[in-house]
Amino acid sequence: MADGVNVGVNLDAFSHAISGIQALRSSVSRVFEFLKDGMKNRETLEGREKQFIAEFHDNLQAVNRDLNELERLSGLVGRPSESLPLHNSGLLSLDPVQDKTPLYSQLLQAYKWSNKLQYHAGLASSLLNQQSLKRSANQMGASAKRRPKVQPSTLVLPPQYVDDVISRIGRMFPDMTIELFRPNGTSAVLLVTLGKVLKAIVVMRSLFIDRTVVRGYNENVYNEDGKLDLQ
Repeated sequence: MADGVNVGVNLDAFSHAISGIQALRSSVSRVFEFLKDGMKNRETLEGREKQFIAEFHDNLQAVNRDLNELERLSGLVGRPSESLPLHNSGLLSLDPVQDKTPLYSQLLQAYKWSNKLQYHAGLASSLLNQQSLKRSANQMGASAKRRPKVQPSTLVLPPQYVDDVISRIGRMFPDMTIELFRPNGTSAVLLVTLGKVLKAIVVMRSLFIDRTVVRGYNENVYNEDGKLDLQ
């Protein structure tokens, strides 16, 4: 199988190189074991030192021989061919750097958005459930056409309440004078004078402004019969 594919590697030398690595590791281990045991098996100190130095020298020579042999075999192994088909494993080099990929921040943002969406959907559902609608939109529209329009309750406020609100507004703005008239009995008409700038006639319907006429400060706001000119 290896002969059919030109990988550019001497497999025999590669096998011997693996054995050389194992031999080098064994010789290095023997050196450290020898240093761990120290000097022994001699009666005199001089004899122990000589034996220790000789054996330590032999162990270092063995490490040197194994290292030289491994360097020789590594030169015989060769380099793999660049045309070797890598298939899907060749795409591993195209993976982006994890620190530069905003995947985590995007997932976190999507998670927060999903939580907010679920929260607001729950609120909308609870509000819709509180509405006891028994008719469809079309039925409500048809019935609304038949029923007369209900006037807002704020249009039927008592005149005393309206007068009190207008007087309080006048006290809030000392540079503005407000004169109150009721020519028709119920609807209030205000003559507002803003300093020496302008005058305004405001026709009220309860607390709603129905109409406004703005005049200059020196313009006449009354008719010939002494009533406010609303034209």
